[in-house]
Amino acid sequence: MNQSSPMQWNRLICDKRFGLENYHDAARSGTRSDFQRDFDRLVFSSPFRRLQNKTQVFPLPGSIFVHNRLTHSLEVSSVGRSLANEVALLLRDRYAGTADAAALESIGEIVGAACLAHDLGNPPFGHSGEKAISTFFSEGLGAELHSDLTEAQWADLIHFEGNANAFRLLTHQFKGRRRGGFAMTYSMLAAIVKYPFSSTLAGGKNKFGFFTAERESFSRIASQLGMISLTDTPEAMRYARHPLVYIVEAADDICYEVMDLEDAHKLKVIPTHEVKQLFLNFFPEERRRRCEEVMTTITDPNEQIAYLRSGVVGRLVEQCARVFADHEAEILAGTFEGQLLDKVEEPVRQAYAQCNAISWDRIYRASSVVDIELAGNRIITFLLEKFIHAIRHPQFNYSRLLLSQVPQQYDVHADSLYDKVLAVLDHVSGMTDVYALDLYRKLNGLSLPAV
Repeated sequence: MNQSSPMQWNRLICDKRFGLENYHDAARSGTRSDFQRDFDRLVFSSPFRRLQNKTQVFPLPGSIFVHNRLTHSLEVSSVGRSLANEVALLLRDRYAGTADAAALESIGEIVGAACLAHDLGNPPFGHSGEKAISTFFSEGLGAELHSDLTEAQWADLIHFEGNANAFRLLTHQFKGRRRGGFAMTYSMLAAIVKYPFSSTLAGGKNKFGFFTAERESFSRIASQLGMISLTDTPEAMRYARHPLVYIVEAADDICYEVMDLEDAHKLKVIPTHEVKQLFLNFFPEERRRRCEEVMTTITDPNEQIAYLRSGVVGRLVEQCARVFADHEAEILAGTFEGQLLDKVEEPVRQAYAQCNAISWDRIYRASSVVDIELAGNRIITFLLEKFIHAIRHPQFNYSRLLLSQVPQQYDVHADSLYDKVLAVLDHVSGMTDVYALDLYRKLNGLSLPAV
């Protein structure tokens, strides 16, 4: 049912744990808050560790270190926490003496944890891995499954989305695991869902927030937090974003845009003078002159870029925090359109847009990046062909052998075809780049296990 009143911070910030609602004790004391426990639980988790072997943009380390999904997530968490704390500071006087004031003190911890988790559902080989999975069903052999699934289930597959997969990873009860998945807090889970609507509403952008299997889970979280429902149609469920999503999104965008340019500089894809100019464009004239003076004392080009990068991140954090505070009423009412970065001051917005244009032209289309996309597409498509065939024909000897190697937590023998397919996607999307490549070689007979 649609909701006319705005969202309230004292409901939006909730430390109730998903799956452990009966054990919730709001008065529990300790050295760590429940939101800090979210953060620590993620740091020590296997899916988080696996991010170190998942591609960010450039091929994983050779002689020069570049970002992977793990280092990216750590940096996003750092930036997100700073941005959220800046927002809390700007809103402090506005809510002084109210219940909302106490709630706002926790948003830095929530965003820090959400940023750690935001890429957990991404498959190997970067965003091209998502595309490889979705096109396997829309264009490849997976199209044969369409008639055996509901339209909502089919939409989940042809629009496969890492964000929705992260929500599933954190909330689904895998075989042998405890109820509630990671048992994270409601607010942290809501803060990672950038697109709070069903896959049937994904459209041409292939963006949605939760699979059909987790629709009820997200609805329960949204209802508890008082998130605004924009439709009451079960097949096409849509909510207004949790406000903290805007902060997580901005931190992610800031990091990938700025850090991708720094990586491109280290790899000599973009020369020093060009990256310098791109970063200097973010500053007003006086600050720019000061930066240029400081750089005269730094002889290492990489250190010069790192110095400027630090200033750019700080400026974008300051700008995005101000936009959030200025538009808070719209954000709470569910009427805010676009992203925080869309509404920063014009010179900063132009500088960011210029960086984005250069990145698309010179980084994301670089031959080394496209090579990874091509190889990743082939590897993921091959693995899906083998595993999907095996779950559909488990009586074959090859199928039995292959399925016996799938970790027990993934229920490839589930009752429904949809659940079996999701189990395959859980397995494949959880692979690292190195593991997926190694399995591809083994199944093709190109390598054998060491004896």
